[in-house]
Amino acid sequence: MNQSFYSYVQTFRGGGKNDEKSMFAEAAFHDHSFPKQSTDFHILSRYIEEKVDEEMSARVFDELWYLYELKYN
Repeated sequence: MNQSFYSYVQTFRGGGKNDEKSMFAEAAFHDHSFPKQSTDFHILSRYIEEKVDEEMSARVFDELWYLYELKYN
């Protein structure tokens, strides 16, 4: 995959407060330690699970990862 997961997720910014994908993107944007260059599922998944951030839930991550793979695989 050429584009990082973070770059893909940022395309969801600007949605409403009830849009979970948008909230995830905003939280990732403000998280200075988010692995911004990564395209590796395991690195990102572990980060999300260890972060335990309500706005970056594992469930929403899984949805975004699925869409990311559809677009770039």
